[in-house]
Amino acid sequence: MKRGSSLILVAGTLALLLTAPGDAGIASKQDFQPTVRDFGAVGDGKADDSNAFQRAIDSGRGDIYIPRGTYRLTKTVVADLDRIGPVSIAGSGTAKIVMAGPGPALKFVGTHEGTADPGTVKENVWQSQRMPTVSGLEIVGANPQACGVEATGTMKATFSRLLIRKALHGIHLTKRNRNVIISDCHIYENRGIGIYLDHVNLHQINVGDSHVSYNSAGGIVQRGGDVRNLQIGNCDIEGNMGEKAPPTANVLIDATGGSIGEIAITGCTIQHTHNASDSANIRIIGEGRPRPSYAEGELRGGNITITGNILSDVQTNVHLHKVRGVTIVGNTLWKGYTHDVLIEGSSSVVIGANVFDRNPRYHYGDGASAKRGLVFNNCNDVTLTGLQINNVWQTEGGLVLKKCRNFNISGCTFLDCDNCGILMDDVEDTIVSNCIVRDTRKETTETTALIVRGGKGNFITNNILTGQLDVAPESAELMNNLSK
Repeated sequence: MKRGSSLILVAGTLALLLTAPGDAGIASKQDFQPTVRDFGAVGDGKADDSNAFQRAIDSGRGDIYIPRGTYRLTKTVVADLDRIGPVSIAGSGTAKIVMAGPGPALKFVGTHEGTADPGTVKENVWQSQRMPTVSGLEIVGANPQACGVEATGTMKATFSRLLIRKALHGIHLTKRNRNVIISDCHIYENRGIGIYLDHVNLHQINVGDSHVSYNSAGGIVQRGGDVRNLQIGNCDIEGNMGEKAPPTANVLIDATGGSIGEIAITGCTIQHTHNASDSANIRIIGEGRPRPSYAEGELRGGNITITGNILSDVQTNVHLHKVRGVTIVGNTLWKGYTHDVLIEGSSSVVIGANVFDRNPRYHYGDGASAKRGLVFNNCNDVTLTGLQINNVWQTEGGLVLKKCRNFNISGCTFLDCDNCGILMDDVEDTIVSNCIVRDTRKETTETTALIVRGGKGNFITNNILTGQLDVAPESAELMNNLSK
C-alpha cells in the first residue's frame, strides 16, 4: 500500500482512504456514501430488504446508493420528505428492485400545496423536500398490484435512467405535484399504464428521451385532474394497448371531470397496435368539468401542439374530442385503419404540411379493414393547408366534413381516394381553394372529385378537380376551377 493510504472497515464496507502525508489517516462514517447494505440489505433476491431500505431512507442521510444486486421488497418504501429531508435514491444501472408486495416500490410524499410560482413555495419545501430523485435502477413487479414509483405532494421530482417492467403502473403521479421531470427511462411491458397522471393537479411536467412501450392500459395517460404544461418530446412510444384491454392510447389525455391546457407532443415515434379495440396514437378528450363562469357551450380545454412526429399502425392516429386551439404540423402519418385524423366538436384547429399515406413498405392494412382519411364532425373555425392525402380506400372520401362551419381548405393534394377526394355534408361558410383532387386509378368518368350535400355559403375556387362534381344546388358556388 502507498504511503498515506489506510484501509478502514465501516459497517461491512471496505473502503480505501487516501490521506496526505502527515495526516492521521482516520475518517468517520460521514466521509463515505452510505449504501442500503450498510442498513442491512442483502440483495440476494430472496431476503426481504424492505426494512433495510426504509431504515436507509429514514436515516436522513439523503444520498442513498443501491449497489449491484437484486433487492426484494414486500412493502412500499416511503420517503416522508418533510421529516427526512432531501433524498436521492440512485444506482449505476446494475441494481434491481423486485416489488413482491402491492403498491409502489418507492413512494415520495411531500406537502407542497402551492403552484410553480416561487412565491407559493413554503420554506420547508425548499429546505427539506425539493427535487426528490430516483435514478439508475431497474424495478420489476412481482405482485399483481405492484407499481414502480409514486410521487404525491412533491416539488421538482426527477426520475431518470429507470427501467420499470412487469408492474401494474410504471411511474404514478397522484394528488398534487409541480415541476416533474421524467427522462432517459424505459417504461416497458407493464400490465397497466406506463406513466400515469392519475387525477392529479400537476403543472409543468416534461417527459423526454424515453421508451414507453408495451404497457397494456396506455403509454402516457392522464385521467381527470388539472394538468397544464405537459411536454412529451423525443420519445419512442409504442404498443401500449392490450388487444383485450379497454380502449386506450399510446398518449391519452382525458380531461373528463378535470381540465387540461398547454400540451406539446413533439419529435416522437408513436405507433402500434391496430389489433387493439379503438386504439389511438394520440387521443385528447378536452371536455372537462363545467364551471359556472364559462359561457354556454364554450370550449376551454386545449392549446395543444402536435409536431414533428411519426404516427402509424393504430385504428386512429390522432383523435381530438371537444378541444380548442390545436396545431398539428410537420408530422408523417400512415396506417390509421379507421381514421388518420378524427376530430369531433372542436374549434380553432390548424392542420398544415403533414403527409397522410398508406406506406407501401408495409402491406398490412391494405385490405378491407383499413379505411384511413380525415374526418371532422361538428367542428368550426378550422384551417387545413399543405396536406398530402393519398390512398384513402373503402370509406366516404379522403377528407370528410359533417355539420361543420368556417373551414379554410387550401393548397392540399388528394390522390387516389375511393368514392371522392372531398365530401362536405351540411357544411357552411367554407372555402376550398388551390387544391388538387385526382384519382389516377380509373377513367375520369368513373371518379368523383367533390361531393357537397346541403349546407350554404361555401366557395369552391381555383382548384384542379379531376372527375365528376356532385354539388347540391345552392350549397356551394364553383368559380375558376379546372375540371377534367
